[in-house]
Amino acid sequence: PLNQIGFVYRELRQALTDIEEMFKLLDQAPEISDKEDAEKLDTSNPAIRFDNVTFHYDPDRPILKGVSFEVPAGKTVAIVGPTGAGKSTISRLLYRFYDVTGGAITINGQDIRDVTQQSLRKAIGMVPQDTVLFNDSIGYNIEYGRPGASSDEVKDAARMAQVATFIENLPKGFDTQVGERGLKLSGGEKQRVAIARTILKAPSILILDEATSALDTKTERDIQ
Repeated sequence: PLNQIGFVYRELRQALTDIEEMFKLLDQAPEISDKEDAEKLDTSNPAIRFDNVTFHYDPDRPILKGVSFEVPAGKTVAIVGPTGAGKSTISRLLYRFYDVTGGAITINGQDIRDVTQQSLRKAIGMVPQDTVLFNDSIGYNIEYGRPGASSDEVKDAARMAQVATFIENLPKGFDTQVGERGLKLSGGEKQRVAIARTILKAPSILILDEATSALDTKTERDIQ
């Protein structure tokens, strides 16, 4: 009985500590917030423009220095450079995980700082370098791109991502569990599931951050 009392006491103390930490997190003001008069993003002409953009995580180490380029609607642009050049940073700025320290980023002529984050992120689909999968079925992980999508739409997205044949050959098909962070899948399989998820979302703007690095050349071309 004394051992049980000690165990319960320790659990209560740990729970109270966790609750205190949770409230500290909830009280933190977000670094990125919408303006009071923020409007929804107009995606009728999703042309992207970086105008003399500068950015740094640390003032002593600038990452982007006067970057300017334009991506017309309906076009594909590849950004190439060595590790640490700022390629992933450009996608994070476009998604507005951070605000630029100088210059401006516009979509259809609207500064992304003047639109709501919800409408901006709804218009963008991003497949990151590090694929994030939930410990659930393959079908669930693809459907996460657009909750409520039909099974046929999920299968179509899988076909476009060149992963449908692999899934259909599994004993449980789309109900196959992927494991924690997708550990039961290979690197290429995880990437294709993530691509299928983004295809299902059908965004106006698609960002692939080295999303096919684990795929062979033929599969990569088929997906493109």
